[in-house]
Amino acid sequence: MTVSPDVSSSTNLAGWLNKVGIWSPAERHDWFADDAETTMHWRERPTGQHMELGIAETNLVGLIGELGATWSRWGQPLFPIGVLYDPFVERALEPWSYGIYAGGQSILVGTPSGVTLAAEGGAHQSIKTPSIGLEQPGCVSYEPAFAIEVEWTLLDAISRLGRPDGSSSYLRLSTRPVSQALAAVPADPAARERRRRQVIAGAYTLRTAAHPAVMLVGMGAMIPETLAAADRLAEQGIEAEVVCVTSPGLLFEAVQARSGLGEAPSWILDQVFPARRAVPMVTVLDGHPHTLAFLATIHHVRSMSLGVSRFGQAGALEDVYRYHGIDTDAVVRAALDLLG
Repeated sequence: MTVSPDVSSSTNLAGWLNKVGIWSPAERHDWFADDAETTMHWRERPTGQHMELGIAETNLVGLIGELGATWSRWGQPLFPIGVLYDPFVERALEPWSYGIYAGGQSILVGTPSGVTLAAEGGAHQSIKTPSIGLEQPGCVSYEPAFAIEVEWTLLDAISRLGRPDGSSSYLRLSTRPVSQALAAVPADPAARERRRRQVIAGAYTLRTAAHPAVMLVGMGAMIPETLAAADRLAEQGIEAEVVCVTSPGLLFEAVQARSGLGEAPSWILDQVFPARRAVPMVTVLDGHPHTLAFLATIHHVRSMSLGVSRFGQAGALEDVYRYHGIDTDAVVRAALDLLG
């Protein structure tokens, strides 16, 4: 069951709505059914699997909290997925958190997110939501960079629903067009499965270096800039390893477990951040920079954390990235500063 607050078309749910329809107590006439140019068909009927709430984010999280509790109340699990603009996660935070506290297991999808939504002005740019995902109890947060990662993390999130040891999930997504070839997903089945396991565990090495001088750690929409910075550094004879983070929260839990402050699995730290490859680190995300700053504590390396810490602006994407210091030039400068 999907739920949205008046953003079904702008959050790319049209294909899903065409397939499953919109829930209504009784079937209602579709006045645009004869329009051959309509790409989204608004068919309301009792068998529909999508619920539209209008502009009411608090109602949305209240509803998915209730739908997500049917497994414990009636023995019949539902898989509720709520979709809203990421900036409005903060508007719905208190009732969403309470729903999780009360046992409602659901999936919340915030999209589009960050200053990558520059075309819509500063009011529609989310800065603090990566921190919310990291810190919310009873919830696993993901920020995938590529479509295949969205598939893997969404399936993992669904697998956590409707069970006594389950949890809610939060996916922070972007509508920025990104070349899927950059994902470099391995063709070998075993290597592909290893990538999938790392993605749902929190991070993976996107580009290796024989003798890395610096590690560039990016997340979500900032992966193209991270890879471009690695290319620029390579032109100067500086090898950079590139890591793609998919869940800061899971990585933080792994770091805490290593210190005896939790029971989360920590094998992902050995695979992606091995001690033998500990080098200065630059982190970058389309959100507050402190979200990834803790990664440098794994091996106590020198680091610089790039991100967004002031209100956004309307403008071309490259200009907004430059304004916030998260463009390719900023990543290259940070790496060079660390290397002296």
